[in-house]
Amino acid sequence: MSGPRKVYEFLKASAMAHARWDYEVSMSIVKNRKKLLILFVLALPILGVSFLEAASMLGGKTAFAPAFYTTTIFLVSIAVGLAAGLITGCIGAGGGFIITPALMAAGVKGILAVGTDLFHIFAKAIMGTTVHKKLGNVSVSLAVAFLVGSAGGTFIGGWINKTLYNKDPLLSEAFISGVYAILLGFLGFYALIDFIKSSRGGGGGDAHGGPAGGGAPALATKLQGLNIPPMITFDEDFVPGGKKLSGVIIAMGGVVVGIMAAIMGVGGGFITFPMFVYIFGVSSMTTVGTDILQIIFTAGLAAIGQYAIHGYVFYTLAMGMLIGSLLGIQVGALTTKVVKGIHIRGFYAISILAGFVNRAATLPKKLVELEVIDLSKGFVNGIEFVGNILFWIVVAVFGIWIFAKFFGNVGTLREEG
Repeated sequence: MSGPRKVYEFLKASAMAHARWDYEVSMSIVKNRKKLLILFVLALPILGVSFLEAASMLGGKTAFAPAFYTTTIFLVSIAVGLAAGLITGCIGAGGGFIITPALMAAGVKGILAVGTDLFHIFAKAIMGTTVHKKLGNVSVSLAVAFLVGSAGGTFIGGWINKTLYNKDPLLSEAFISGVYAILLGFLGFYALIDFIKSSRGGGGGDAHGGPAGGGAPALATKLQGLNIPPMITFDEDFVPGGKKLSGVIIAMGGVVVGIMAAIMGVGGGFITFPMFVYIFGVSSMTTVGTDILQIIFTAGLAAIGQYAIHGYVFYTLAMGMLIGSLLGIQVGALTTKVVKGIHIRGFYAISILAGFVNRAATLPKKLVELEVIDLSKGFVNGIEFVGNILFWIVVAVFGIWIFAKFFGNVGTLREEG
């Protein structure tokens, strides 16, 4: 398998691992009356001030956060959460990747979109995570080494975003959009190839399956063979004597996750699972428990330590996204029972590519404003407008299609339930 293809399978596995976590914590909230009551109590004052067309913002003096916001932007946040939830629940991957681009497409500044998305993930994690038997397989030393690295990574990623924003907000916008354009373009391109091959009866990985390449066990073996103190022992319950891996390597992996989480606002969970299983060679059982802890601490450190204290979190939008995503994930997950897998794979490719087009279409305007390139204002505004419209059309069509399938098959779903 070629290098780019391996990277795609790794990132696809990452997206699916994050989707599984998102589904589990969402269902934990929905099925718990106490948690729903807490959410309702928290949402009431926000709903109240939203429909009064004004709400105070918390944060530092240099934050972009507006002094007030309209009902419209709050409703948009619910719609963004709903769309992300539908994609996560139905496709099993990709929903988390469109939240920051969608907020930016709705007019929220990039650094505020990243901080708000992180806070939304952190809030969902602390509300929905159930500490149960999964945590029984956590290697404390493994978790500590990784979290030391991810904590440092959040400071690096947060520093990059804040430094760029303080230097020039346009530079920050261009950087965040560029990162998302590269990631989504890469994922979307390969997902489209998989869809085309599958629709023609060829191969290709399943949108709900694992990496076709089976990971990178050879790399895991090499890394575990490196004797760099301190050595961390884990998986004692699955392998006699356990496996050993340098704490330095584990911490370095944590740094990567922390940087990605703080820059993109995705919580870090999207990359931890395949990193542990396919690069470090950790068992999936140990990885699941560690991932639960990692998301809580990494998202919390990044959201609060790097963004909230500087005023880069739009709390009301985070609540709106949480409400929308809880509904979307349920509807999306149920709909998978009555739609064809090939359709799901097609929408996965299209939704990821829509996010790519949206972020890529903003770059010419940003580069013109930064005086990097010289193009007419009308031309770059037109490109951005088309990219925005295409993105929202895809999101709207996907949402309408899912709800049509859901309500059109309510009877069947009830029988299966």
